[in-house]
Amino acid sequence: MFWFYINEWFCDNYCSIFCYVNLSSRKKVCIPFLGELFSLGYPVIDFIYLSIFIIIYMEPLYHNIKAYLYLNHLSSRQNEYIARISSERTIGITDICESAISRGGAPGTSQDMELKVILFMKEMAYLLCNGFAVNTGYFMGNVHINGVFNSVDEQYDPEKHTISISFNQGELLRQELRNLHLDVQGLANNVMSISEVVDIKTGTVNGIITPNRNLKIKGSKLKIAGNGQTGVYLIHQETGNRIKIDPSDIVTNHPSELMIALPDIVAGTYQVEVVTQFTGNALLKEPRSCVFSEVLRVNE
Repeated sequence: MFWFYINEWFCDNYCSIFCYVNLSSRKKVCIPFLGELFSLGYPVIDFIYLSIFIIIYMEPLYHNIKAYLYLNHLSSRQNEYIARISSERTIGITDICESAISRGGAPGTSQDMELKVILFMKEMAYLLCNGFAVNTGYFMGNVHINGVFNSVDEQYDPEKHTISISFNQGELLRQELRNLHLDVQGLANNVMSISEVVDIKTGTVNGIITPNRNLKIKGSKLKIAGNGQTGVYLIHQETGNRIKIDPSDIVTNHPSELMIALPDIVAGTYQVEVVTQFTGNALLKEPRSCVFSEVLRVNE
């Protein structure tokens, strides 16, 4: 009877963790009846054997990210390169919740989890906009006021001052980064990439963009060529809508630089996506896309 309680307590507290680690490393292995496999009739010894088995069996969980090297144009030194992540695509709340269920072993359904996450995000945004600083352990959020006040009596003026919210990684995310393995693929010879986006009106780099004004997109293999799916898109982060730039509004179309005229888009946050079949030689059979990792903002 004593062993039964120890075994029950051990499984309640450790079996799910044991299975979760293996699922995370894509080893879908779970041992639900550890006690029956290892029981020697001595509860304390059984517990020690079980602990040793799990410690030996569990391999460290590593995340793998691919990166390519690009010439550092900001440096005067030769043979100096910077690495950029090769991002497969941008994922949202729905994708994360589905992954948590299918890979992470989270209980319930992805739809229920998504609803709760959205409610959490809405409440966090509400509290942030009331001046609270947020610390989830994985990230920290704070409200910032930008702009200069010319006297002690001057009040907030939206024409001069902007209010923004910045996020920084927290301790739990820093711990996760310790298990990250960066696989450098070498020089990016034929890799499509976006290095920076410049708002021509304000001169802002990778930040504010201005509707009805020009936007410069710098990178590699960006020239628009191919079928009707190719072009420049703006992905509205709040709705997920992809807004295609009219082909006639692509002012400059070079492999290393695009210049587009932005449409009259609403305030919010956006990501730039370039879709093309261009390679430098023959066209690809299917279009490939590149989504710029930085989030751009249109102010109200």
